[in-house]
Amino acid sequence: MHWQTARFRIDLAHPKVMGIVNVTPDSFSDGGRYASTRMALAHCERLVVEGAHILDIGGESSRPGTPPVPLEEERARVMPVLREAVTLGIPVSVDTYKPEIMREALDLGADAINDIWGLQREGAPEAIAAHPSCGVCVMHMHGEPRTMHRSPMEGDAVPQVRDFLARQAGALRERGVDAARIAWDPGIGFGKTVEQNFALLARQRELLAGYPLVVGWSRKSSLGHVTGLPVNERLAPSLAAALLAVERGAHIVRVHDVKETIAVLKVAGAMESQT
Repeated sequence: MHWQTARFRIDLAHPKVMGIVNVTPDSFSDGGRYASTRMALAHCERLVVEGAHILDIGGESSRPGTPPVPLEEERARVMPVLREAVTLGIPVSVDTYKPEIMREALDLGADAINDIWGLQREGAPEAIAAHPSCGVCVMHMHGEPRTMHRSPMEGDAVPQVRDFLARQAGALRERGVDAARIAWDPGIGFGKTVEQNFALLARQRELLAGYPLVVGWSRKSSLGHVTGLPVNERLAPSLAAALLAVERGAHIVRVHDVKETIAVLKVAGAMESQT
């Protein structure tokens, strides 16, 4: 399987690691650490050295309860970092749901758009369809960041997530977007209970439908719930969740801790080569 992006056709025969670059003052895990352009670019370079296969740059926190960031502020955060990140030799995605940011990011050379709203915002599908080859990751979110922790999903999350992702992918294909450009993300933690998040992991193979599967468990609150660990001590459970996700078919894991995740996947790969 491959994921077609603007500049790269990403080979997914082996799992890939997407390194998180939060250019924000308020992200749940590393808010403020990379809020300046200089700090964010240094972080991008460090992730590349650590072996990241993809960089994912975001200028708006999706932490529960967080208010939206104005368009101009997100633009000022993301574009200077993106302008330099696209010169580092690996694919770069931009984490945004705003069509204006999507179009500008793609014009600047971004390879893919990673949309937590699953292209539900007016103009978002058109922004993707207008580009000849960019990749897009469609994520499932129940509700929206300001309220999703207060009113989580009800019932069996797996078929609801699968149906939503299939519907959004189908709508893109009707607009002429090639299937090879589309990836799915079940949206771990986005308006889902702890039990629903782990159901999505346990039954993750039900989400494999011919599209690359992107999964992000890194430092999530569900890991804190089952381990009792605060966000800055969730490396071990994050690595465990990433490995479990890959074992269940995830093609790309979105993580904060790139070097450690790659080390874990190398061990798993060495074992797989002998079986």
